[in-house]
Amino acid sequence: MEKFYFEIPSLERKNEIIEYLDEFVKYGSDINGSGSLDKIYYGYTFEEALDRCLKMEDEEYAKSVGRCQSRTFLLIRENDNKIVGTINVRWNLNEAMLRFGGHIGYGIRPTERRKGYNKINLYLGMLEAKKVGLEKVMLDCDVNNLGSDKTLKALGGKLERTEVEKKSWIATVKLEVQLLHLPPPPLERSGKGGGGRCKLGFGSSGNTK
Repeated sequence: MEKFYFEIPSLERKNEIIEYLDEFVKYGSDINGSGSLDKIYYGYTFEEALDRCLKMEDEEYAKSVGRCQSRTFLLIRENDNKIVGTINVRWNLNEAMLRFGGHIGYGIRPTERRKGYNKINLYLGMLEAKKVGLEKVMLDCDVNNLGSDKTLKALGGKLERTEVEKKSWIATVKLEVQLLHLPPPPLERSGKGGGGRCKLGFGSSGNTK
């Protein structure tokens, strides 16, 4: 049985985080759930991107850069200590994020998809959302993204509305917005919290869909 836990991004994981993000670029895939870590592709050094990412928990700082408060986690597979996903949990949403974006953004690296990991990623993210006082969370996804839609519904997502979001002057994307009520505490938890880490264990057989 595979086990996973959340870890706060850190300098100790610098090379692994960059390798993780580079994989999305290599496969031409959107980077979701990385907080500000993907700023390394927009002129930031890794250290600057990490600093911005960690500071987003502070309400005053988040507002100063036009964002809402958030916390970013790395999803680590315990058996090989590999980053397989990221997730960004947001609260005190502004009007724009209440319409599109929502409380959680999440993703799994391209070479680790179709293994059920995003369901684990989102479940653990929902537990973190509960820690900051949320009782339900709003997420959105492209109506054509069947995998994400399936993940949301598997964790109790209920369709709230479908809208068209104008992404640029030449493209629009039809999005569905779903609400999820947050779950009770997990059945299994490991509590090594030192060194800036937050650990939550969750098992997967590796073939969950």
